[in-house]
Amino acid sequence: MAYTPPSPNRSHSDDETTSNRRLYNPYKDLNLPSQTLYHLPTQPEFLFQEESIAQRRSWGENITYYTGIGYLAGATGGAAQGLASAVKAIEPTDTTKLKINRILNGSGHRGRQIGNRCGVIGLMYAGLESGMVAWRDTDDVINSVVAGLATGALYKAASGPRAAALAGALGGVVVGAAVAGKPYLKRYIPL
Repeated sequence: MAYTPPSPNRSHSDDETTSNRRLYNPYKDLNLPSQTLYHLPTQPEFLFQEESIAQRRSWGENITYYTGIGYLAGATGGAAQGLASAVKAIEPTDTTKLKINRILNGSGHRGRQIGNRCGVIGLMYAGLESGMVAWRDTDDVINSVVAGLATGALYKAASGPRAAALAGALGGVVVGAAVAGKPYLKRYIPL
């Protein structure tokens, strides 16, 4: 039985007492309490048993996570940098509309540029780290540091060997510091 909306000339109280129609409830015949209807599992569910053994994200989740985090962090930092440069570029004769336009254009332009760069770096790092884990069949600090080295070197490979070596060393140091600092971060900052 379908729901029929009340006619506009009758009041709500008139409709309840004089109507011989009832509202349709699709859950009436289920006879289930709401606690069992919405009982959600407390542990993760896995399609295959071997997925439950792994204590790390899959390569697809890893790529999605690092690319997204890289883009978000880069876009936020780039927008802040674009905001600062746009505020410096404002002239005294600019109208309010022109000032807002200058700020939005500067923030959006710089945020996109740096966000895309950091997203590509995150994508390269995640792919290389997942490749190292699959190749070495172990998950340890060496995979992360080598992936950082390779990411920096590949990212700056077009700038020449000296820039690639410097960027590779920087990438390895940054990832090494992040891996070494992670236990201290967990210890002092409850997440």
